[in-house]
Amino acid sequence: MGYITDMNKNNRSALVISILLPLAIGSLSTLISGNRSMYFLINKPALSPPAFIFPIVWTILYILMGISSYIIYESESPRKSNALRTYAVQLFFNFFWSIIFFGLSQYFFAFLWLLALIILIAVMIYQFYKISPAAAYLQIPYFVWCIFAAYLNFMIYIMNKSAG
Repeated sequence: MGYITDMNKNNRSALVISILLPLAIGSLSTLISGNRSMYFLINKPALSPPAFIFPIVWTILYILMGISSYIIYESESPRKSNALRTYAVQLFFNFFWSIIFFGLSQYFFAFLWLLALIILIAVMIYQFYKISPAAAYLQIPYFVWCIFAAYLNFMIYIMNKSAG
């Protein structure tokens, strides 16, 4: 792991920015979406984790996403621009999911939005893999978590349809 210790100041700055970017986007989305107390009031499936788990998991996932994007950013691959563009688009979808789900309580639309996000993540992982398998592997927990989130989202939609 001498790579990290060999980094110059510019590389370290790029790594920090790469990690802070998804963390900031996630935090801003949480702030805008507001009403998270509704999570305690709605019907949830049996596999729903306690609410305190979500910020812990998302923080870890955002850090992994940032490290992964940094690896792509630092690569010499001619494919990196396209891969980083896909990364940016999926961050956009990630940002708006919380707003749609929590802020607007549009559970079915949020589920469809999340399916689009999952497809974008799969495309991103594929693009990242062509450049750096390590960068792609760092995105796998995010992909799996979003599939689990889609299950939760869909079940919440089904269990709360009559409620509004």
